Amino acid sequence: MSDPEPQESVAQALNLPQITGEALLVGGVVLLVGLGVAFVVRLLVRTLLRWRGRGTSAVRVFGRIAGWLVALLAVGVAFTVVFPSIRPVDLIGGIGVVSIAAGIAFQTVLGNMFAGIVILARDRFNVGDQVHVGEVRGTVEEIGLSSTVVRAFDGQQVLIPNSTVHSEMVTVQTGYERVRTTVTLDVDLVADHEQARVVAVEAMLAVPQVLPDPAPQALATEVTTGAVTTELRFWSGARQLETREARDAVIRSVLRAFTAEGIPLASDVITVEAGVTLDETVRGAGQVRPPEDPSADTA
Repeated sequence: MSDPEPQESVAQALNLPQITGEALLVGGVVLLVGLGVAFVVRLLVRTLLRWRGRGTSAVRVFGRIAGWLVALLAVGVAFTVVFPSIRPVDLIGGIGVVSIAAGIAFQTVLGNMFAGIVILARDRFNVGDQVHVGEVRGTVEEIGLSSTVVRAFDGQQVLIPNSTVHSEMVTVQTGYERVRTTVTLDVDLVADHEQARVVAVEAMLAVPQVLPDPAPQALATEVTTGAVTTELRFWSGARQLETREARDAVIRSVLRAFTAEGIPLASDVITVEAGVTLDETVRGAGQVRPPEDPSADTA
């Protein structure tokens, strides 16, 4: 049989903590129990967030974070059980040093992660919402810890870092159920503008995509040379396709109604009525003068 004293002397020389079979067994049990508790906590957090009506991304990410924290705590407790000479304060201090080093090395990644946590906690938009971030317009497909995935309206998949989403101005097109759209028309100055307003409102109300409440409006906003600028304002569904279809239908309906009622739109072509003087000048410029006879000067 081998003598245990040399093994103990080697461990003391290397300053290694003493490990016993009982400590390993207890530490393993603590770790397994902690992982089980982490799984239960993850499920409880997800259930609570769903009950609160939070988005699918927030439910998934915060449930995962809660499970990670409990699992990390279980690993720390199991570590202190296996190595009794290591105090929890020392373990926390070591984790702090590693966290600082990781923060310096992965500053951008951690910045995106913390921005993602803030975005999910605020819950201003969720998966399925249509947003406008910088030059990107599209539908949100996923909100993760590091990035937000947007399917652009042209079909491309765009990954936006969460730090950009957090710092940029974000327009949530589907934040409310309806949005207002404006179409500008230039009505001829000689037209009956009161009639044009009534006809335009009736034409907009006849469009199925236009919501009757709030009622559509036709407002004169500016008078220019030969025209009165009129804004057609109407409300429709908030999604991109709904607003585009409503705009197209309103333009076609109003143009048909104006044509039927004989209401002229302004034109960039300006007609000039020629007076007597201008007519004579133009006619005189168009006549060909006969060449002069050089013999007349010598006579």
